Amino acid sequence: MGAFVGDALGLGPHWYYNLDELRRDYGAWIDGYTEPKPGRYHEGLKAGELSQAGFILKLTLASLVERGGYDEADFCRRMDEELFTRLDGSPVSGPGRYSSQSIREAWRRRVEQKLPWGQTGGHADTTEAIERTLALAVRYALKPAQLAAFVAANTVLTQADELVVSLTVAFCAVLGQLVKGDTLDAQLSAKLMELVKTGDLPFHAVTRDNLAPPRPGDPDPPRAGRFASPDALLSPSYMAEAAADPLVRIEPAWKVSLVYGMPCAIYHQLPAAYYLAARFHDDFEAAVLHAVNGGGQNQARAILTGALAGAQTGITGIPQRFIDGLKEAETLMDLAARLALRITGE
Repeated sequence: MGAFVGDALGLGPHWYYNLDELRRDYGAWIDGYTEPKPGRYHEGLKAGELSQAGFILKLTLASLVERGGYDEADFCRRMDEELFTRLDGSPVSGPGRYSSQSIREAWRRRVEQKLPWGQTGGHADTTEAIERTLALAVRYALKPAQLAAFVAANTVLTQADELVVSLTVAFCAVLGQLVKGDTLDAQLSAKLMELVKTGDLPFHAVTRDNLAPPRPGDPDPPRAGRFASPDALLSPSYMAEAAADPLVRIEPAWKVSLVYGMPCAIYHQLPAAYYLAARFHDDFEAAVLHAVNGGGQNQARAILTGALAGAQTGITGIPQRFIDGLKEAETLMDLAARLALRITGE
C-alpha cells in the first residue's frame, strides 16, 4: 500500500527537473494527491489515480493472490491481455498515459516481433522491474531463496541487464527483511550477507564475517548464484548510516534528489530511497513527501520509498487521508490483505 500511495502522490508533479517550475505549479510543498498540469506527463488523470507503474503492480499483485504465488505463465498472460492490448508502442499510451522505456521495448518484441516471453527483456537501466516485483518480495519475505529466484526471473522479462537484475533482487531482499520486522539500519546489510553465506541470496562474496579479508589458504567460495558482487546488498546500510550520522545532514531531506541525482536510472533512485526510508523509518508521511518534493523521477522515488517505509511502519503508519484519497483504495487494500495471508515460511 505504501508503494501505491507513493505512485499516486507522484502522478501530478512527475518529472519536473526544474525545481522552480515544480514550485510554481504546485507550491512550496506538495502534501497530497494532485492532478497533472496540461501538457505534462499523465495529463487527463485525476488526483489519487495510479500511473502505469501502479497498474502493473496491481496486475502482479492480483496474479499472486489468485494463483497463490508466482505463476510466470499467468503473469505473462495478464501482461498480454490486460496491458499490451492497450498500448501502441509510443510513450504516451495505455493506463496511466505513459509507458516506460522497458515496457515499450517489451511490447515491441512481444507484439510487433512476435517473440516469446523470455526474449522480451531490454536494456533500460530504470527501476521499472522493482516497481512490480516488490509484490514478490512481500509474498516471499520468509523465503529469501525463492524471493531472489522469482524476482530475477520476473525482472528479465522486461530488463535483461545483469546489473539491473542484481540491484532489483537486492532491493527486494531488503524489502523482504523489513517485512519480516527488521529496520533499515546499519546492521541490515550484515543480515543480508548471512543469507549470501547460507546460499539463500545468489551473490558472490569472498570476505569473512564483518567484511574481514580472506586468509591465506582460504579457498574461493563457490558461487551462490548469478551475481558477481554483493555490493548491492551492502549499500543500503551505508545509506542508513549516513541518515543516522549527525555529521551528515541533507537539509531539507527532499534535497536527497540533488545529492544522489534526479534522473531515472536505478543507481540514482536506490540510494535516495534507502536514505529516506532509513531516516524516516517511523514516519511514512515524511518519507514519501520528501521523495515527491525532490522533483525529477520523483514518482519512482516515492514508490520505492513508500514500499520501504510502509514495510517498517505497517498499514497503521500510513495516514488515513492517503488511503481515503487513493482511487480503488478498497480493491487495493483487499488485494494487499489477501497477499499478507499468503506470506508463509512453509
